[in-house]
Amino acid sequence: MNKEQLFADFSAVSSKAWKQKIQADLKGADYNETLIWESPEGIKVKPFYHADDLDGNPLNLPVSGCEWLIGQHILVQNDIEANQLALNAIKGGAESLIFTIAKPDSKPEAILNGMDLNLIPVHFHFQFLSVRYIKELLAYADSAKENIYLHIDILGNFCRTGNWFVNFQADHIALEEIFNAAANTPTLSIDVSLYQNAGANRVQELAYAIAHANEYLNFLQEKKLIHSDLKICFKVATGGNYFFEIAKLRALRLLWHTLAVEFGILADCHILACPSNRNKTIYDYNVNLLRTTTECMSSILGGADTVYNLAYDAIYHQSNEFADRIARNQLLILKAESYLDKIANPSDGAYYIESLTRQMAEKALDIFKQIEKGGGFLQQLKAHNIQRKIRESALKQQIQFDSGKEILVGSNKYSEDIDKMKSELQRNPFAKNNPRKTIIEPIVEIRMAESMEKIRLDHE
Repeated sequence: MNKEQLFADFSAVSSKAWKQKIQADLKGADYNETLIWESPEGIKVKPFYHADDLDGNPLNLPVSGCEWLIGQHILVQNDIEANQLALNAIKGGAESLIFTIAKPDSKPEAILNGMDLNLIPVHFHFQFLSVRYIKELLAYADSAKENIYLHIDILGNFCRTGNWFVNFQADHIALEEIFNAAANTPTLSIDVSLYQNAGANRVQELAYAIAHANEYLNFLQEKKLIHSDLKICFKVATGGNYFFEIAKLRALRLLWHTLAVEFGILADCHILACPSNRNKTIYDYNVNLLRTTTECMSSILGGADTVYNLAYDAIYHQSNEFADRIARNQLLILKAESYLDKIANPSDGAYYIESLTRQMAEKALDIFKQIEKGGGFLQQLKAHNIQRKIRESALKQQIQFDSGKEILVGSNKYSEDIDKMKSELQRNPFAKNNPRKTIIEPIVEIRMAESMEKIRLDHE
């Protein structure tokens, strides 16, 4: 029996008819006041969604496929130890590696020893800017250079630290030299996670991500380095609002395609996603396992290409084998036991998610246009407008948390007062205050529970 025969006896129900039925069941209560709520992004969320919400025009987002990769993040402080961690992670199910290189004296051949770079994609985040180091890395990668992601983000470093690595001119000269040396290696990266972890709402994240990317594309166009196969990577942090985060990643891909067309770029972006730090806690830390599971699911269903997890104790413990294995196994279960790698773009056709995706993209595009009218992303950073907007958003979230309207289980709700954490802190879990002279006010990551946790620690 085909679909037409199966549903022949059932007449279609319009959106208007559904609303009338709900209105009747409310027994006089106001539909809008009772059932419609507004998100921090100004999106009014309805109690139900219908095909009418799509206006007969589904998004049909392009995706690179359903084969998302399980990533493993490793901070490189010792080359030999990082290499051993990487090899063990691959044996344990990791399909992609994400290295953060702390110092330019690390040796690529030592870090990557024993790995087939043609089989496992490797991402490199650098806490420094060195053309020499990049050239050494590319020479070692040789024929596998297309499987290396360099994540060069001089503007992201400017946002995070308030300063350039050297200065504006030197950083851009280095970027141009690296870009020329890298050939087909994905080079540019946009660290969207900074905006999320600092308290930006989802529409702001999207707008700043695209404005951030636009700065690079304008620079490359000026240097005549734009080409149709240019691949850019977005590093995204996924928060706790399950459906909104799915829509956020979908909207990001949609916005990238809108921007890329203007520069003649045909290549899709690569989305590297991980859970947010913003809602993680040091008290009742096992709840972080639940948070990261749903956040990884949002990343996957939103169409991320590579997903790496955040260990449940990452904000207060040094990296350790047990926590890393648990974090990786969460992704393995989602992939191998939950079959979340079997369908490309699984959110297609979900009226609610499609509607959220469209509204987020439209609102973000409006903010992007305002940023461009104001001189562009870099100019708005120098005027401190971006930082002010993020602070305002973060303050709203903090008020919601402090009042108990935004709940983090184990922190501001259902907490165990007998929990003791002072002796467990192997690393500083709080936003670092490092007074120094900066060109702009840096964008600082801060968790919502920090103030409350400091009080609890002081009273242990």
